[in-house]
Amino acid sequence: MILPIYIYGQPVLRKISEDITPDYPDLEELIANMYETLAASEGIGLAAPQIGKAIRVVIIDLDPLSEDLPEYKDFKKTYINPHIIERDSSATETLEEGCLSLPGIHEKVTRPTRIRVQYLDDQFQPHDEWVEGYLARVMQHEFDHLDATMFIDRISPLRKQLIKNKLKALTLGKYRCGYRTKPVRK
Repeated sequence: MILPIYIYGQPVLRKISEDITPDYPDLEELIANMYETLAASEGIGLAAPQIGKAIRVVIIDLDPLSEDLPEYKDFKKTYINPHIIERDSSATETLEEGCLSLPGIHEKVTRPTRIRVQYLDDQFQPHDEWVEGYLARVMQHEFDHLDATMFIDRISPLRKQLIKNKLKALTLGKYRCGYRTKPVRK
């Protein structure tokens, strides 16, 4: 089932998400719905708060980028209770980011190119690994959602001031996008 994407201004996007246990109700169905929603919105990552759930679940599907980044062919992964344990700030990269919860807004964000993460996979098996490159960026973006942070919180105060009117428009439901959404107001 395709779920609506919660848009900037929705309170759940500013709530810290909680870890879940294997007995979380209908988790398998929720994850399947998240993948269907992600595909319908043509995104590459989706965090549970973006569909209205303040739980630590993220899905990432980098296969759509595999033409330019062949290493991500068939890359589709679920992260349960993920946490960034360490950020290697010795190398950073500044790239433009966008977000399904912020339609029409794209800004340059500087992030470390290497991070250490701990998470459970969809079988609740634990993982502790260092991740590099584009996947590290996507993980940081999506895992930020779980900690009530959005990419616009990582831009300069001046850039944030310059997009203030766009952010206000989002909270008023004044935006266009090609996927199902749940705005703050209509």
